[in-house]
Amino acid sequence: MFIAIIIFAVILIYFFMVSPRRTEKRRILDISPSMFAHRGYHDMEHQVPENSMTAFYAAIQRGYGIELDLHLTRDGQLIVFHDDTLERLCGCPGKVEELSYSELESLCLLGTKERIPLFRDVLNAVDGRVPLLIELKIPTSSLKICEETYRILKPYSGNYMIQSFNTMGLRWFRLNAPHILRGQLAEHLTARKSREAWFLKFLVQNLFCNFLGRPDFISYRLSDLPHLSVLLLQYIFRVPIAVWTLTTGEELKKGMSGYHIQIFEKHGENY
Repeated sequence: MFIAIIIFAVILIYFFMVSPRRTEKRRILDISPSMFAHRGYHDMEHQVPENSMTAFYAAIQRGYGIELDLHLTRDGQLIVFHDDTLERLCGCPGKVEELSYSELESLCLLGTKERIPLFRDVLNAVDGRVPLLIELKIPTSSLKICEETYRILKPYSGNYMIQSFNTMGLRWFRLNAPHILRGQLAEHLTARKSREAWFLKFLVQNLFCNFLGRPDFISYRLSDLPHLSVLLLQYIFRVPIAVWTLTTGEELKKGMSGYHIQIFEKHGENY
């Protein structure tokens, strides 16, 4: 009897930890299209780098939603850029959060003429024509990026959702802007090297931090699925699931047949 009580308590705690917000599912399912170009419709064969204005225009022209990444610079500017550091994309040292926008605006992306865009310029360019999936990069404990993102998004009338690996960012939106759709990003984090503590990665990987952010959807790496918590949320709670990053026709087919949102990249002529 005692063991049964313990098992029941563990199950209740598990459900409490992974449970999502359940009231906004229809808003997510009504967003069209379900396909989002990962960091824009980038294609280096044609000198179109990721998270560039040209990549975003290319996605708009093809009617795809746009997935993009936000960092907050030292002087409080929101830029669209993926990595925490500049080496891969700009060929120079430096951490994005430690530099001002004036130090970043002259840098070129992947050897092209494309520059790092400001988030407000991307919003002006998209102008509601396609939905946005906005990933917040939060490499420190500061949540100022949440405040600034919300401030800039307030007058924007197009469809958008935010997502992050950092559950505290989702919690900020839950408390301060609950009307904004929010998603928990996750993957098998414990299998990959990163700066975060193993225990924190374990919690996010298994969606045990959902009780803090109460996400409206889950965004999980396709190659790390199936996963128990994702299956539970998808089939018991009916939570929309986004999968990333789809780079082949086979992955795209799998993403479209089994999940609600497909985050893809153009590779050759797959798409």
